Amino acid sequence: MRAVIKRITRYGAIAVLAALAVAQVFPIARDNPPVESEVPTTPEARAVLARACLDCHSNQTVWPWYSKVAPVSWLVVKDVREGRKDLNFSTWSMYTAKKQRKLLRESLEEVKKGAMPLWIYWVGHPEARLSEADRAVLQAWVDERVAALDAGP
Repeated sequence: MRAVIKRITRYGAIAVLAALAVAQVFPIARDNPPVESEVPTTPEARAVLARACLDCHSNQTVWPWYSKVAPVSWLVVKDVREGRKDLNFSTWSMYTAKKQRKLLRESLEEVKKGAMPLWIYWVGHPEARLSEADRAVLQAWVDERVAALDAGP
């Protein structure tokens, strides 16, 4: 019985390694389209955004080594695509003023709830965890941007 379990475990491990090797043959595209425009920020807000947000919510993604290794690469690329679809700071001027207000307010709410950045991101990027001071910087910046949008051009 023990020999059978040992054989199943060995063949199972070989099968998993073979599947991982085959998965590397099918790379997934990791791209950074051109930056069309950037969101106006204060230097403090820019630093927080760069540390915790822009890898998924801009066209300035830094693709780490593990983003080139399947199947992790599939998850990373999926998260970046979804992040850019929901909010892309590199195409900020393409949003209407109404949409910009909405995105800023919704994003701030996600940050306040602790839903952003995603936990899976800050596991690999501990510097992305937001402190209360970081949240205060983002709050001040969002308040300033919304006020500027409300004031008009």
